[in-house]
Amino acid sequence: MIIKNYTKEFGYNLKLASPVMLGMVGHIMVSFADNIMVGQLGAKELAAVSLGNSFFFIAMSLGVGFATAITPLVAEADSSKNIQGVKNSLKHGLILCTFISLALLVGIFVSLPLMEKMNQPQDVVLLAMPYLKIIAISLVPLVIFEGLKRFSDGLSKTKYPMYAAVFSNGINIVLNYLLIFGMLGFPKLGIVGAGIGTLISRVLMVLFILIIFFKKEKIRIYFSNLNFKITEKAVFKKIFDIGIPSALQMLFEVGIFTAAIWLSGTLGKIYQAANQIAFNLSAITFMVGVGLGVAAMIRVGNQKGLSDFLSLRRIAISVFMLTILIEIVFAVIFLVYNEWLPTIYLETNNPEKLVENTEVILIASKLLVIVALFQIFDGLQVAILGALRGMQDVKIPTLIAFISYWVIGFPLCYYLGLYTPLKSTGIWIGLLVGLASASLLLYLRFNYLTKKLISK
Repeated sequence: MIIKNYTKEFGYNLKLASPVMLGMVGHIMVSFADNIMVGQLGAKELAAVSLGNSFFFIAMSLGVGFATAITPLVAEADSSKNIQGVKNSLKHGLILCTFISLALLVGIFVSLPLMEKMNQPQDVVLLAMPYLKIIAISLVPLVIFEGLKRFSDGLSKTKYPMYAAVFSNGINIVLNYLLIFGMLGFPKLGIVGAGIGTLISRVLMVLFILIIFFKKEKIRIYFSNLNFKITEKAVFKKIFDIGIPSALQMLFEVGIFTAAIWLSGTLGKIYQAANQIAFNLSAITFMVGVGLGVAAMIRVGNQKGLSDFLSLRRIAISVFMLTILIEIVFAVIFLVYNEWLPTIYLETNNPEKLVENTEVILIASKLLVIVALFQIFDGLQVAILGALRGMQDVKIPTLIAFISYWVIGFPLCYYLGLYTPLKSTGIWIGLLVGLASASLLLYLRFNYLTKKLISK
């Protein structure tokens, strides 16, 4: 293997992935800012946001995962100069994203009573309930935006969703500051204010990206003469065949993190708050892996459309190599600053909350040592998944995700977290093992498929 054959692709991979990375990191930075602002209110409020988001993330994973089906279909049609194919994927994808987001919204409201029966701290549940009701509504514009974003990504126009995300994130941070703390005459709403800010910013995000699209002639053509009343079952089936397994893949991964939040909640609000800090920090770096995964999906989808399987394999492996290098840098940062990073989230100068907050910071710092190793496998598995989705291979990866996270990872989380002195550290060890298993099995799948295509 000549390394240069792979490293020469790094520049274009980063060029394609960077806007996606920045857009996704921007989303998480809003969550990061939310957590820091809410953390100033106390550990109980931080735990409530964690609990509310755990329900939201399950529904979001299904909607966002389903929307990923649009990217490889658009990329394949675009590489073949098939304008009608791109338009069909866009139209049918948006219809499905709208209906699925509404169904998921109803699902969240129906599941609300479950929160009372999950052995979570009662004071945390009371705070989380109104917050969840508000952010649940934001699921509809979020999934529609994801449909538009995945369409844009498939055209290799990854910067436009980034612009919309940066705009939305700025609005969200400002609104959260005003509404959480009651600044400049606005009411002081606490974590409910954070939910309202999120909802408004996501609605504006959809409007912003549509304005960009209609100003760009090369993208506007795909929206011309779109008749949403005329649909084709074959196109719906194609999106479903990729979208449902992709949604389940994301559900299995997000689900185990949600289970980790719930398990931490049974240990108490201190552990739940510490878990939220570790989760939020790891999510920031995970979005870099997501960006590279999208780059892999686009480039592999293009090569599939051209039937150039040698280049497909080489380009995909170059993305995997780049992902590992970047994630190693993040791992070192978490190891070096594991004791300092949690202090960003909680106030340490308030005597009334000093003991509680100090305990949260101590637990979170231990979790970040595991998160450091966790980064490499988390980034790698999402990059490999992106390549497999670009090849439109989604069924076997869905099975791999289930086995890795729920047959291997979750039992370890449950046993080590609840039945050993490791507690929350044990939960994260289980997550680490699950991700490592997923990385290995997904790579074996990719290796098998690409060699099979090349041999033909």
